[in-house]
Amino acid sequence: MTKAPIDLQELRKRIYAKAKTESAWRFWGLYVHVCKMETLHAAYRLAKANDGSPGIDGVTFEAVEASGVEHFLEQLRDELVSGTYQPCRNRRCEIPKGGGKTRVLGIPTIRDRVVQGALKLILEPIFEADFQAGSHGYRPKRSAHQAVARVAHAIAYGKTRVIDVDLKAYFDNVRHDLLLAKVAKRVDDDRVLRLLKQILKASGKKGVPQGGVISPLLSNLYLDSVDRMLEKAKAVTFDGYEHVEYARYADDLVVLIDGHPSHDRLQAQVIRRLREELAKLQVELNEEKSRMVDLRKDASFGFVGFDFRRVRSRRGVWRPNFAPQMRKRTGLLRKLAQIFREHRSQPPRDIVRLINPILRGWVHYFAIGHSSRCFSYVEAWVLKKMRRHMMRAKQRRGYGWNRWSDTWIYERLGLYRDYRIGVAQRQALQPRLPQVP
Repeated sequence: MTKAPIDLQELRKRIYAKAKTESAWRFWGLYVHVCKMETLHAAYRLAKANDGSPGIDGVTFEAVEASGVEHFLEQLRDELVSGTYQPCRNRRCEIPKGGGKTRVLGIPTIRDRVVQGALKLILEPIFEADFQAGSHGYRPKRSAHQAVARVAHAIAYGKTRVIDVDLKAYFDNVRHDLLLAKVAKRVDDDRVLRLLKQILKASGKKGVPQGGVISPLLSNLYLDSVDRMLEKAKAVTFDGYEHVEYARYADDLVVLIDGHPSHDRLQAQVIRRLREELAKLQVELNEEKSRMVDLRKDASFGFVGFDFRRVRSRRGVWRPNFAPQMRKRTGLLRKLAQIFREHRSQPPRDIVRLINPILRGWVHYFAIGHSSRCFSYVEAWVLKKMRRHMMRAKQRRGYGWNRWSDTWIYERLGLYRDYRIGVAQRQALQPRLPQVP
């Protein structure tokens, strides 16, 4: 009797279940699933949904679909099965990072994105079963908002000593041999390991390219030992109350420690162990940006774009306060100002069509916590810019306060206006809190 083939979703569920129940199991026979047309089709759909610019070969999704997606994927499958597949070099692309610095992205070709996506679809459930609760970056069913909630909860319950960790050029310095060894602990398939090595070498002698489809999974795997160390620190210091908490989003990591005087030495011990684990991975701390913060001394720290501090409520209860970092607000306004400047002669509705998606995405991300004051500033700034643009079109000075009401601009031009903080999210992030010292 022949068994019915397992579809991709069911396969991923079975892999995850096996990995979760048997933490030492090494998976074999994975390469055949990477090469399946079903896996390649799923990887292509994901790559197309993310869109993105073409790689070094200049091939676009339009060109692929003009010549036939089925033919494109069959050719790719044949190369994978025969072992003749060779990834192309990544196209380097610099994007502004803030402070005059740039971040270098490695943009793979579409064929390489599909292969990376197929490999990720098969490997992801294995390592998702192993990853720790404090890791939130680029993982299924996890978000930056959950990482923010974890940090806010820790502050609310007295963890006021913060180790704000900044890793020096993390993505550029991942050691390929150490990473492959971590993969090999769970994968007993030489063809998978060979393919992964080819993908890594296409980006250079070390590092994982920011922009690669499989890079987020690999970067999380590389730092998983750091997460495990911090989980162990939580466990060994637990005495009915947790004295250590942490949250990591990709390479953005904060560790929060109980502020009670009886735990003065704990901070130094955690820093020492953190340095030891990072040294094993040959990852350096950026000493200039990494710092120790005491929230009891009216200090603050940044994490995933939010600025965190501790404030006293009207009822005298200490609570976390978090809002968009100033540099994030400044970056948004500079981006919008550039659009207004470059499209000075365009009709107002065209400007609205350009800025609305940017505003919507930015506001949606920061629509938790205590962002209202920042949102009010941004809304007023955008309205003034919009009015100034409309007055220039009339060759007049001023802002036209008497010509157009705010309601007219919002309703007739369709300017984005939903600056509300999500009520459900706000309630989840701000529970009733006990008094802490």
